[in-house]
Amino acid sequence: MNNHKLHKAAKNIHHVKPTYILGVAILSTVVCVFALRANNEHMIKLRDNVYTADKNNTNVTESLQSLQAYVTTHMNTNLSSGKGSVYPPIELKYTYQRLLDTESSTAAASNNDLYTEAQTYCQQAVPSGFSGRYRVPCIEQYVQTHDTSLATVPTALYEFDFVSPSWSPDLAGWSMFVAIISWIFFVLTLIVQQIYKHIDRSS
Repeated sequence: MNNHKLHKAAKNIHHVKPTYILGVAILSTVVCVFALRANNEHMIKLRDNVYTADKNNTNVTESLQSLQAYVTTHMNTNLSSGKGSVYPPIELKYTYQRLLDTESSTAAASNNDLYTEAQTYCQQAVPSGFSGRYRVPCIEQYVQTHDTSLATVPTALYEFDFVSPSWSPDLAGWSMFVAIISWIFFVLTLIVQQIYKHIDRSS
């Protein structure tokens, strides 16, 4: 862009009234603040729906999917643990307890089978013995060497974190865009007008 075009653009900016731009900047900023707040409040509502579904054991997956879909497409809805966080943003304690109960039942059944196997093995390995005095150590050793400890519940089944975007094409995102452009244009207009005032005084 040559000097003539720059001078023409600066002249056009000089005639723009900063108060109009300031009004747009303030209005879009206010809209952005309320829109960001609305995004966050809706995220909290969806999160509460997840906790309710978890407690009642109804539609947990659907509630989680709705929350994830909203958080990942709207600003100011972040549910990410990030650095230094001790607890995950979403922890389904009732889901965890149900999974733990299932694992415990499975482990208990497995342990019963294990003792049955141990008795069968030791009856064959130690066919004789007074009141089973030699079989007891055999059974204990068999159980210790074949014991399967209670499996831990994978955290991915009950802990979740979702990351919101830095900018989203919703009311909050577009009003933020307009606010930033308006504030930049407002400052630029003030600078140009000050330059023209300085030129007028010098001439």
